[in-house]
Amino acid sequence: MKKLIRITTVPESWSLFSGQMRYMQQWYDVIAIAAPTELFDKYVKKENVHKAIGVSMTRQLTPFKDLKSLWQMIGILRRERPFIVHTHTPKAGIVGMLASWICRVPIRIHTVAGMPLLVHNGLRKKLLLMVERLTCACATKVLPNSFKMAEIIQSLHLAPEDKIKVLANGSTNGIDTSYFDPDLYSEEFRFKKRLDLGIKQNDFVFIFVGRLVRDKGINELIEAFERSEQPNVKLLLVGSYEEKLAPLTPETILEIKNNRNIIEAGWQEDVRLWLAISDALVFPSYREGFPNVVMQAGAMGLPSIVTNINGCNEIILEGKNGYIIPPKDVDSLHLAMMEMLKNKEKRDFMKNNARTMITSRYEQKKVWEAVLTEYQLLESELKKKNNV
Repeated sequence: MKKLIRITTVPESWSLFSGQMRYMQQWYDVIAIAAPTELFDKYVKKENVHKAIGVSMTRQLTPFKDLKSLWQMIGILRRERPFIVHTHTPKAGIVGMLASWICRVPIRIHTVAGMPLLVHNGLRKKLLLMVERLTCACATKVLPNSFKMAEIIQSLHLAPEDKIKVLANGSTNGIDTSYFDPDLYSEEFRFKKRLDLGIKQNDFVFIFVGRLVRDKGINELIEAFERSEQPNVKLLLVGSYEEKLAPLTPETILEIKNNRNIIEAGWQEDVRLWLAISDALVFPSYREGFPNVVMQAGAMGLPSIVTNINGCNEIILEGKNGYIIPPKDVDSLHLAMMEMLKNKEKRDFMKNNARTMITSRYEQKKVWEAVLTEYQLLESELKKKNNV
């Protein structure tokens, strides 16, 4: 079998396409590459890949460390001689695509999800733009995971139109709707779990799932929630803090710790039960590729409040399965939360649509098949080209 190498900056990011490498092992000899963090072995076991290799990579701009990563990656590619290299996440993208180009890997694919340059300005933005352009230049195919991201890539002149392709309806991995299914959790279970957390049965629960950092809109979320001053409303935060990357303001952290209506669940391996006890997702992120959590919440039957950014504004259709608000806008976020809370008729309408609008567009098996078909199509095109 031909070798397929999938690369991410850290092994935790393999969860962005969880199960996909195992699926691809039916047709390819799959190798996974990521930084050898303390979670490396755990994710190797979870994804059940036959071979995994650690390459030191950081998510920050670290030129000297990045050169070392590049040199290490080149050595691995020369030894393994893959037919396809497929990268995800910005740092893995530049290191993996540049190394693949140097090693003349026949098929070089980079998936573009969220781009950090979209929330930066000045010299840092110029530097990040240069990195993205080099990544796309080294790739033979660029796969944005949303239609809006494809438009952004073209508008920034990162790659020519014929190199860009959105697979299926977008999304890197789709969603397993048999796994994210509200029917798996009984009313009795929900009642007991809410009781354990001090949530009354008539309380309305907003939930946020993700990293508790500035770029996820947590500062705005906490301020908007603080304004609500509703005694029967809870905010459930499922995720961990990251002090080095876009930390929260001290005021936000203080409010989270002191507000008795804000419940911290921390990072959770399985978010389904937390979604099952909630009433609506709030996801005020500044930038995303194609956020899994919005699909997960929808599959669990939750309406969502999201920001008008790529990915989010494709999964959520205004007034049909949720509300769309401008990013970094506390007033709009507060109004949307109040509308979700008080307009039960509208909320029930969106709740009834939520799961169907996910299953019909983002079923995981369809996305996996689209990725496999793209691999095989690129192989076929390359074979024809070489025979000419």
